[in-house]
Amino acid sequence: MAERWTMQRRLEHTRNLLLDAAEEVFARKGFDAAALEDIADAAGYTRGAIYSHFGSKAELFLAVVERQRQRFLDGFADVVESIGNLDELHADDIADRWGHLLTAQGFDRASLGYEFTLFLLRNPEARERVSGQREETAHALADYIAKGVARLGGELTMEAIDLARVVLAANDGVTLNSLVDGRDVYRPFLRMVIANIVAPPSK
Repeated sequence: MAERWTMQRRLEHTRNLLLDAAEEVFARKGFDAAALEDIADAAGYTRGAIYSHFGSKAELFLAVVERQRQRFLDGFADVVESIGNLDELHADDIADRWGHLLTAQGFDRASLGYEFTLFLLRNPEARERVSGQREETAHALADYIAKGVARLGGELTMEAIDLARVVLAANDGVTLNSLVDGRDVYRPFLRMVIANIVAPPSK
């Protein structure tokens, strides 16, 4: 017997379709050039559905970026948790997995991070509104890093929160430059990151 959808599930399904369409259109056209009509058409809905679920184009964009943020954290956690000990901590292997995770999205979606940065630079109110969220992301990543390094039996040569902020700041640039130039920048970047993870001094 076919499963009966609840109202909540229908609303969530519609929301996800709108987010999928918005992500594609924002990535391809940028925030300013993206029209709500294009997003609604791509999702198979009307502009009214967008207003009903998100209220405005800016709110929709922020929701798209929030979903991207969670995907990044989940992907980073998967990479960290796949490493068993310090001896398995090889920059080339991690770079392959991380680079594939990010560049598989292609040029358009890789540019969403820059679109978001430009959006925040041009919109002080939005920048203030998401400042707490961005700090939360940095601390969540720092927590992943600190716990991951401790599990491996290693130590950090710098504060986890500082390393997390560097990774977040550099991520978009590493991804886009790898795509634009056709050169893998992940390996040298990961080598710099991993250089901050060392074995504890012997007692």
